[in-house]
Amino acid sequence: MAVQISGDRSPVHVPPRRPGESAYRVLAQALRDAMRQQRFGDDQPLPTELSLAEEHGLSRQTVRRAYQDLVAEGLVYRVPGRGTFVTARDHRYGRSFASVEDLMNLTLDTELEVVSPLVGGYDASAAVRLGLETKHLYLTSFRRLHRGEAFCLTHVYLPSRTGQQLEHLPEVSEVGRRSKVTVIGLLEARGNDIASAEQVISAVAAKRAQHLALGCALGSPLLHIERVYFDPRGEPLEVAVSDYLPEHYSHRMRLGRGSGVHD
Repeated sequence: MAVQISGDRSPVHVPPRRPGESAYRVLAQALRDAMRQQRFGDDQPLPTELSLAEEHGLSRQTVRRAYQDLVAEGLVYRVPGRGTFVTARDHRYGRSFASVEDLMNLTLDTELEVVSPLVGGYDASAAVRLGLETKHLYLTSFRRLHRGEAFCLTHVYLPSRTGQQLEHLPEVSEVGRRSKVTVIGLLEARGNDIASAEQVISAVAAKRAQHLALGCALGSPLLHIERVYFDPRGEPLEVAVSDYLPEHYSHRMRLGRGSGVHD
């Protein structure tokens, strides 16, 4: 099977599928390779679903699934009624999150922008997840940006003992302040060791807060991730609830028998 690249007479040859390998994965990888080899120019249209399906004897559903993977990875974007286009290289953002260290490394190429300052507040659900006897805690919200473009809105909840350590920091107390920090990084810098995190992933529809912060349409799908960070003794240090634009974030995990390994 080969993908004919527009403007290039040399097709991209795809190796035969291995037993159990999905056709859409083979096609998606062929297109990834073509983009990495710069066989497509920035913002150049890719072949249509119909043309790829007819040329290679695939179903349109197979081609659509391949494109969905590329959209989730930020490699391409779709314009209703016009087609699928290659994302400009300097606008692509993709990162693998397989450890707490990966999350801390967000400081390398993203910024935190304060939406609401860190203050004392009340949240029954977060208090339960933090194992607090009282429902009073500290909370803040911020956007995460890459090259000035927001791709995530996060609400953070902290127990009083750690919230008080951060409440006077301008990085989390001044609305509109941008800085290359993470809350977990700020916590660790003040002697709070983060040993592990648990997360739950689901999908939600954008509400007014996400609409205003991320520029997405009301009701559009978002990737919703709730994380709880723990110290070496297993005590919760932070609850972070984040909503990601799906075109800028994907979560991938390789599953094996008896264990799961992040990919």
